[in-house]
Amino acid sequence: MIRRILGKRRPTLVGISLEEELALLRVELMYGLRVNREAYLRRKVEEREELTRRLHGRDPAELLAELRSCMERVAPPRQPGRQPGRQPGRGKVVDLRAWRHNHQGPEPA
Repeated sequence: MIRRILGKRRPTLVGISLEEELALLRVELMYGLRVNREAYLRRKVEEREELTRRLHGRDPAELLAELRSCMERVAPPRQPGRQPGRQPGRGKVVDLRAWRHNHQGPEPA
């Protein structure tokens, strides 16, 4: 059904996948915006060229070190003996099913 709607809506521009078209439609419907597909494609090509330019001619070990440092900033490595979800500055991980079971009011008689 979705493919039929997309097919009737407009011919898909070369370079925009079905998933991207669905995401663009979602943005248009949820936020009431109009997305310019040509500008989207230009930006996508620019980002691809920028990535190629950044990666071209670099040493793989250097790329790996940069990726590792970036990942460590996002998710610091676990320290031995520490529980996941109990890292300083982060919220505690809660199992919602167990929480609901334990925090329901008194059971009816």
